[in-house]
Amino acid sequence: MPIPPLITADDLAALLATPAADVRVVDATTRLSLGADGEPYSVAPGHDGHLAEHVPGAVFADLPGAFSDPDARFAFTLPSAERFAAAAGALGIGDGTHVVAYDTGGRAWATRLWWLLRVFGHDAVSVLDGGLAAWKAAGHPVESGEVDVPPATFTPRPRPHLVASTDEVRELSAGGGGVVVNALDPATFRGEAETTPYSRRGRIPGSRNLHLVTLLDPRTGRFLDVPVLAEKLREAGLLDAQRSVTYCGGGIAATLPAFAAFLVSGAEVAVYDGSLSEWTADPALPVETG
Repeated sequence: MPIPPLITADDLAALLATPAADVRVVDATTRLSLGADGEPYSVAPGHDGHLAEHVPGAVFADLPGAFSDPDARFAFTLPSAERFAAAAGALGIGDGTHVVAYDTGGRAWATRLWWLLRVFGHDAVSVLDGGLAAWKAAGHPVESGEVDVPPATFTPRPRPHLVASTDEVRELSAGGGGVVVNALDPATFRGEAETTPYSRRGRIPGSRNLHLVTLLDPRTGRFLDVPVLAEKLREAGLLDAQRSVTYCGGGIAATLPAFAAFLVSGAEVAVYDGSLSEWTADPALPVETG
């Protein structure tokens, strides 16, 4: 049976108990912290937490390191196809492997890995609904320590349509036949947050706001039921536009509504990878506040 894009803890446990299943569980947890106003946020892989506890057999993905471009100006920039293939292969992700991504908070790190895999042509990927917390709440065991797996061969097949460029976002924001949606909190969207890690406050002109956390159950961190998700996504314009693009600060939070849209209808929403980090750093590009 096909594995759905969103998988429950119980279904993952049953899948892992199937000897013939070629499944790789991947912990994508990353730590992000804000500095003083106007200073870039700092990021670090959540490897220590992974070593302390993880889904049995899960490997760890270093999103800001191995899965990003080391020479780029901004954190989390999409890596080359060759670099991504090497990083995926080192985790035992081959062309026939089904990946189940999770994280320990917010779910956007898991959806970032989901998006990266799909950008490079790998459709066999799911997100663990509710992450590690849901796994533990369901009574399933965890293990500690490093997990060693044999390397695999990953063949990248890039899908450029899943990545939005600055030029495209500029055109769409000016009314060019699509919708641009900001996944950050309303205060940051309006330019009113107490501190900001971006060069300038505000949003991309003409963009709408759909805070990623409104797509999750606040008690469990699991995704809302599909009909409710569909209503929220449709209100933001993500399901019906000719071209839909999400953005955030650095291309992480934006992947969660993109995943939700795919979950609801199979819609392929593009992500503006550079997001506000790139947009606000260019003084020639306008921002809106209020």
